[in-house]
Amino acid sequence: MSPGFRAVSRSAPFAMALLLTVPALACAAGTTDDAARALHERIIVLDSHLDTPMMFDDPAWNILERHPPGDGTSQVDLPRMLEGGLDGGMWAIYTPQRGRTLEHMRTARDHGLKRLLQIHRLVAAHPDRFELARSPEDARRIHAAGRRVVFISMENAAPLALDPSLLQFYFDQGLRMLGLVHTSNNDFADSSNTPPEWNGLSPAGRALVAEANRLGIVIDQSHAADAVFDQLLEISKAPIVLSHSSSDEVYEHMRNIDDARLRRLAARGGLIQVNAYGAYLKNTQAAGRATFEDYMQHVLHIIKVAGYEHVGFGADWDGGGGVQGLEDVSLLPKITARLLQEGYTEAQIAAMWGGNLLRVVGEAQRVAAEIAAAAAPQG
Repeated sequence: MSPGFRAVSRSAPFAMALLLTVPALACAAGTTDDAARALHERIIVLDSHLDTPMMFDDPAWNILERHPPGDGTSQVDLPRMLEGGLDGGMWAIYTPQRGRTLEHMRTARDHGLKRLLQIHRLVAAHPDRFELARSPEDARRIHAAGRRVVFISMENAAPLALDPSLLQFYFDQGLRMLGLVHTSNNDFADSSNTPPEWNGLSPAGRALVAEANRLGIVIDQSHAADAVFDQLLEISKAPIVLSHSSSDEVYEHMRNIDDARLRRLAARGGLIQVNAYGAYLKNTQAAGRATFEDYMQHVLHIIKVAGYEHVGFGADWDGGGGVQGLEDVSLLPKITARLLQEGYTEAQIAAMWGGNLLRVVGEAQRVAAEIAAAAAPQG
């Protein structure tokens, strides 16, 4: 067991986290209205794309310790989750797309299974602070108990290329959201970053979507080509999610989504979780680092187009996300304060921070139950 998951006294690190939280909250009071902070603490705050499991390979990294901003280690740890009121979210099994030979597929398979095990080790090592969620009801119960919610997601389905039937095993182990592709095409779908190979989904990709629907796994379109988006809306029996994407209208970029597709996403009950990856928010090479205001411009535009019922937050923490003024998860209450200033109600803000994501997870599970009922023998 690595030091990041080493056995520790259950009281000492937690007490230290609380001690570190107190001055941070006092400091935040100068920039975040007390009413906004109180609202933020009342609701379930979830992020749909946490790349923090990549840190689990580092034996010197410990999720119970607060890592100073800008130290190059991470943007998410338990003390800063407490400071920023982040109750958890989707913890990603990210696998780089290295190639598509048999050896590459074996390597991707083994990498995905290793990362899955590491997420389970996090929960097993700290059962009083983290808990695996398999359903919206689990998430609400975990939040009420004061623990952090651990949903499992997959970014890039490369670990399934050698044997797509592994999706059943991943589901049994808690996988609840599946991103088909990353920054280059794979055996399942075209990426937004590369010229088309399949003109959307491959036959294997269509079969994988059907299996995800059967199991109750949400399909994540982020990183996939626009043609994949269009086909997912046609064939998925459950609403889809863009777990970490931004607005093409505000800043045209291959990773962003246009307003027409946003409206179609909303019409199908889907969800976009707004990304805070600076290069997707503005031309950072020409205009410098993206700021909190740049991020909120995307957020507010997307809410206006899709409706608050179809918007949430997936900032790409520990995967390149974060902007000036929103450098890590300790600063999340700034978003809540800004939404209040814009006139959004507590119920609307609660929906965006976690309610919408839980709704879509629940919808995927409802569809799976319907598919199972339809397939059951009659009479």
